Amino acid sequence: MGSDLFGRTGTGPLSGLLVADFGRVLAGPYCTMLLADMGATVVKIESPDGDETRDWKPPVRNGESTYYLSINRNKGAIALDLQDSDDRDIAHGIARRADIVVENFKPNGLNRFGLDYESVAAVNPAVIYASITGFGTAGGAALPGYDLLVQALSGLMSVTGSPESPAYRSGVAVFDVMTGLHTAIGILAALQERNRSGKGQRVEVNLMSSALSGMVNQTAGYLLSGTVPTRLGNEHPSIYPYEPMATGDGDIVIAIGNDSQFRRLCEAIGTPALSADDRFVAAPQRSLNRHLLRPLLLEALSKRSSAEWFQVLTQARIPCAPINDVRQGLEFAKGIGLDPVVEVGQGADALPGIRNPITFSQTPVSYDLVPPAHDGHREPILAWLRATSTGAEASTGTSNSTQRTSSIKF
Repeated sequence: MGSDLFGRTGTGPLSGLLVADFGRVLAGPYCTMLLADMGATVVKIESPDGDETRDWKPPVRNGESTYYLSINRNKGAIALDLQDSDDRDIAHGIARRADIVVENFKPNGLNRFGLDYESVAAVNPAVIYASITGFGTAGGAALPGYDLLVQALSGLMSVTGSPESPAYRSGVAVFDVMTGLHTAIGILAALQERNRSGKGQRVEVNLMSSALSGMVNQTAGYLLSGTVPTRLGNEHPSIYPYEPMATGDGDIVIAIGNDSQFRRLCEAIGTPALSADDRFVAAPQRSLNRHLLRPLLLEALSKRSSAEWFQVLTQARIPCAPINDVRQGLEFAKGIGLDPVVEVGQGADALPGIRNPITFSQTPVSYDLVPPAHDGHREPILAWLRATSTGAEASTGTSNSTQRTSSIKF
């Protein structure tokens, strides 16, 4: 097997596919990083000012934004001013050769540069062209696509926090990440269709739709019952107990999802009679009578520390967990054999990174390249374009993907 533009010789399931990455900030770059981990050759195309996340500091590592570093490994980068005709020609050349284009400009933002789906597909009809927007291309087209705005508009913030607190955002840009995942899924589905028909297509994903889908039981609960969800703090609207609960020295999360788990919980904490009480015997009764059940559970839990209860309840096969900080979360994952930290790149420039969550038995992911410097691969990308200009300008379909990505090593 030959190497790709970056000299990568991995066997990932997407090896041989070329991605033109016009994405920026989080949703697009997260999607293309996942594709790159799985072997795709990703060319990150930035403005002369660079991806905004390069300046999102602190925290930093060696002066680089850790935000940027977290979502841009395994890519090469070139800076292009799309208002400059020469740079625009370079962008056209990359898009013309790409199996996949990913962009999250404002709706129709690439039209004036001839890099919209219709223009690219006219010369590359097999292209999979993924567009990410904040609120779609109709009435919400003019709204800026920031995750925080979507958390507010979708209703997520209205169900995050305690009944007494103001609305809170999630501690992570959950809808950006979710949209990146949805985009990757859409791309893979479109690739499968292309394998059957030879035809490319446009894939459209937006943060607002991802949010409404991703809020699952909360949005469906309103649609199916007319009940508007409200903030319940750490409690669950439908099942109980399902929240952090105080012990003798701190909190432990207890997550009871069915009646048998509740019976085991009552046995383990020394209150077996509770599981036979008509007020608590079944999940609907426990949820309705949580104000009666909670003080009884807290009284029993106060007799031991959270660490002791974690051991006791885990042995009794009761879902529970201490509340870790991020450092402790990584240490816990390592302790149970998940190996969450990987080495990205090689030698003195190598960086630690978070493992891709997907494991393949035959075509493993790889972590070959550290996130690229701004415009870090201009010369090799230009050399590759020159080397592939004859015959490749009009090439389409999937048969020449490996040829298109195997000419020049970065």
